[in-house]
Amino acid sequence: MRPLGDTTKFYINGAWVDPVSPRLHDVINPATEEPAGTISLGSAADVDRAVAAARAAFPAFAATSVAERLALFARIVERFKARQADLAAAVTAEMGAPKWLAWDIQTASSIIYFEDAAAVLKDFAFETLKGPTLITHEPIGVCGLITPWNWPLNQIVTKLAPALAAGCTVVLKPSEVSPLSALILAQVMDEAGVPPGVFNLVNGTGPEVGHAISAHPDIDMVSFTGSTRAGVQVARDAAETVKRVHQELGGKSANIVLPDADMDLAITDGVKRCFINSGQSCIAPTRMFVHRDQQADVIERAKAVAASVVVGDPTLSTTTMGPQAYGGQYRKVQGLIEAGIAEGATLIAGGPGLPSGLNRGFYTRPTIFADVDPDMTIARQEIFGPVLSILTYESEAEAIRLANDTLYGLAGYVYSRDLQHARDVASRIRAGRIFINNPPFDFNAPFGGYKQSGNGRELGEHGMREFLEVKAVLGYAVGEAS
Repeated sequence: MRPLGDTTKFYINGAWVDPVSPRLHDVINPATEEPAGTISLGSAADVDRAVAAARAAFPAFAATSVAERLALFARIVERFKARQADLAAAVTAEMGAPKWLAWDIQTASSIIYFEDAAAVLKDFAFETLKGPTLITHEPIGVCGLITPWNWPLNQIVTKLAPALAAGCTVVLKPSEVSPLSALILAQVMDEAGVPPGVFNLVNGTGPEVGHAISAHPDIDMVSFTGSTRAGVQVARDAAETVKRVHQELGGKSANIVLPDADMDLAITDGVKRCFINSGQSCIAPTRMFVHRDQQADVIERAKAVAASVVVGDPTLSTTTMGPQAYGGQYRKVQGLIEAGIAEGATLIAGGPGLPSGLNRGFYTRPTIFADVDPDMTIARQEIFGPVLSILTYESEAEAIRLANDTLYGLAGYVYSRDLQHARDVASRIRAGRIFINNPPFDFNAPFGGYKQSGNGRELGEHGMREFLEVKAVLGYAVGEAS
């Protein structure tokens, strides 16, 4: 891994600068519980500097042509690929993603999102004539991006790429839990020749830097990914200036396994999807609904999948699951596992405590509960760890009712050998993204949630529209028709 340089600096107006009031913060490697690096925690004064730079850069960048922005994206992708090994190593060190996951998904997906945003930009109709009226789409302005720790690069790029494609300038606050890969991304942006002020990075906490971004009068839009609790606070902070707020929040996704499903596929895929990234995915299918008559078979299959998970050192190629990203998350997950036991769910795999053979690191045992009642804590709260709840149903209508009985609506999963049957069930799940029978991933599919899972969408054309204002110019073509 190439040396990061001085990680205590911020990237503002095309330069690495010292914080106004330096406060050091160690980034802890969750596999070793030792520091992986040190950053500075910024303040409102640092946000002011970054916003001023983004505001000054906006007019010129908004006026760039599609061809100019496409050329910029090509340079960003080129530099990102050149630094992918460094980026992947940083993700592993800062939040414990196994080596394969950091390379194949955490960083590789970011490259695809840049490429796909460029493809959307190339074909997007910024101007459309409707009779005598011209409808134009213009960049919204300066955008504040507040991103989470679980997919540190992925969740930055799903916001950054469409914002730049739209012609916006940005101020980014990555999570203080996993900021090292974001600092390398800032180097990538600098090396790619992103104009000064177009991309700015300030590290810090949510209550201080996140609040300053959300409430700042010179920020036109804030895009936030994180917990529903924090998302509510972002919306409150933003309300005073009536800025646009885009949010991708929590989830408690249902996985409906219909009686005619391919059980090898449904259970293997369902358990693995729940456990990927140590369960730290907002779309994880953490509630598996199976017909009561098939529960015993499902339990045995699920136990076998859990037993195949290799938990350990994320730098080893043999490891399939690393630790929780930080100590606070580890303790939260442990508490919810204990709650499942205390409330009477049947523990069929895993449980509290460290996995066998590990004596340090924030590792959680891959855990599965059966006989879970829909009102139990583990069936209602987003755990954000490798914990699966198996619930049963008697009828399809009951399965759909229970699946929708949640505050969240981010994703849903359906398995059936009858594709039309699966489609019918999918249409009745109240969530923003539905997966049928382990489909190939679609990087252009809009991503976002219903209910308390947020508002707005990321990815593809829908994602870029979030960063655009719509203007109607009446009388634009009056008299031209004749």
